[in-house]
Amino acid sequence: MFQNFAVTTDPKNGPPRLAALRQTMRENDVTAYLVPRADAYQGEYVAPCDERLAFLTGFTGSAGFAAITMDTAGVFIDGRYRLQVRDQISLSDFSPVNWPETKLSNWLGSTLPQGGRVGFDPWLHTEKEIAELTATLSTQQITMVPLDNLIDKIWQDRPAPPKGKAIAYPIDMAGESHASKRQRIAETLRLSGQDHAVITLPDSLAWLLNIRGTDIPRNPVMHGFAIIDAMGKVALFADPDKLIDVIDHFDPEIKCQDIAQFPEALRMLEGTVRVDSSSAPVAVFDAISANIVRADDPVVLPKAKKNATEIANTTAAHIRDGAVMAEFLCWLDETAPQGRLTEIDVVKKLEGLRSATGKLRDISFETICGSGPHGAIVHYRVTEDTNRVITPGELLLVDSGGQYLDGTTDITRTISTGTVNVEQKKAFTLVLKGMIALSLARWPSGLAGRDLDALARTPLWAAGMDYDHGTGHGVGVYLCVHEGPARISKVSDVPLEPGMILSNEPSYYQTGAFGIRIENLVVIKNAESVKDGDDRAMLDFETITLAPIDRRLIDMDLLTKAELVWLDTYHAKVAETLMPLVNAKTQKWLIEVTSSLGSR
Repeated sequence: MFQNFAVTTDPKNGPPRLAALRQTMRENDVTAYLVPRADAYQGEYVAPCDERLAFLTGFTGSAGFAAITMDTAGVFIDGRYRLQVRDQISLSDFSPVNWPETKLSNWLGSTLPQGGRVGFDPWLHTEKEIAELTATLSTQQITMVPLDNLIDKIWQDRPAPPKGKAIAYPIDMAGESHASKRQRIAETLRLSGQDHAVITLPDSLAWLLNIRGTDIPRNPVMHGFAIIDAMGKVALFADPDKLIDVIDHFDPEIKCQDIAQFPEALRMLEGTVRVDSSSAPVAVFDAISANIVRADDPVVLPKAKKNATEIANTTAAHIRDGAVMAEFLCWLDETAPQGRLTEIDVVKKLEGLRSATGKLRDISFETICGSGPHGAIVHYRVTEDTNRVITPGELLLVDSGGQYLDGTTDITRTISTGTVNVEQKKAFTLVLKGMIALSLARWPSGLAGRDLDALARTPLWAAGMDYDHGTGHGVGVYLCVHEGPARISKVSDVPLEPGMILSNEPSYYQTGAFGIRIENLVVIKNAESVKDGDDRAMLDFETITLAPIDRRLIDMDLLTKAELVWLDTYHAKVAETLMPLVNAKTQKWLIEVTSSLGSR
């Protein structure tokens, strides 16, 4: 199976590795060193050879970084990982730092003496990040110092870089040829008066050239870089062995070169070069002598706005995945109350059902299966050491997804395994009310995710509750399960546009007791006009995730009539769509758990 349950880090390894790093820092005359969870391509997920933060600290979360001085070692984590990090690092050697509440620049400024020197690998940090640090720290005469990677110098058994071959992504899945996409990006460059754009994000590269890869676990992307010019010609830089199966997929306007030639190609560029300072590494900017225009990666927004073919395909993938979820939830309802299931049993069962479709390429992320107190660890990953029996009566949070050729899924359901108490019901119902509110949202074109985020939180806020992560993230089509540029969060200012696929996942966590998250994926579409017509263009969501929501956890007295109508309508669609795709036993169960609650 794709997921494994091995314990990949040990807090005991942290102290000797920290000592070795500090010795290397002395040899390189720096008083601090930055260790991000990043690679040269600045995607959210990294290959095993780039798990430097985990190697040093033991922390395995998908986001975070460490700042190491000669006396202090801070591990910066956001709200998703504040419980997990304390279980994975040596707390006598590393100190968790709440981020972004604590800015790295402030932490360094208060920790380092005047005249300090902060080392960093210029391939692992964006220009925007280093520019902000430089501007802030220079007031204290603290200098940023680019270096070859110091972790690599002490990592003796570092895994080899990935070597998987790329594949061509069929036109009947992509809905648009790579030639057409290249011309669209080229037109953007011409209209902006730019001669070239440098593409560094793996999913941008995959979308632009209609290829997929295997370099990153759970994300079908290939490591590489590209330079596209204003005529649509592309220079692609990658390991030649990875491109063997896609050479015939390309046309003569795509020239393939060894990735080692990329820095020299940057130096040779002339005219005006577009580079994204929020995603391209510092080393890219340092190599370019031509005029640089700092602007968004021109691929990111077109990639996020799915075409009709992509939406139809991913809808089909979600229906297939919904049938899997129905059979899984039916099995769980029968089995969990017996008190013998473990978290690993549940993960294996769900992945097995997805694999049985014959369509699964990978899981879209490590399945989160948190029972009882583990549910409060936002991105909990069960291991052989943490695995526990699911006690009847506990809440079980299962967040999972599949990578299919026609789509990427991401769904969370919180499930009752026995008697539910009043506190659990209240919390679940408030989370559900927030999810329904966002599902029903209708808004004027031009609004951003930050304008809608409060809709999902308001029921929780009214009860003095909240959650420490965003409400929704973008999702690709057989690409990354976390995709930019749009999100639904308190800080996202990217306008929401038709064709974007986002998650809708309000939550609540009670440390040491339980976690609740309900997640559907939604696609943004042009809203139908109201009866008397709209004054302006309006948008709304269509929910594409189809699986029952556990009604045993709902306090019906807290639902409004409109919320009840939404729930009944949603469950009617779930039953109608999935019934022909599941076995007889699941059909009987599906009828029971989706029957009308009397909203009409």
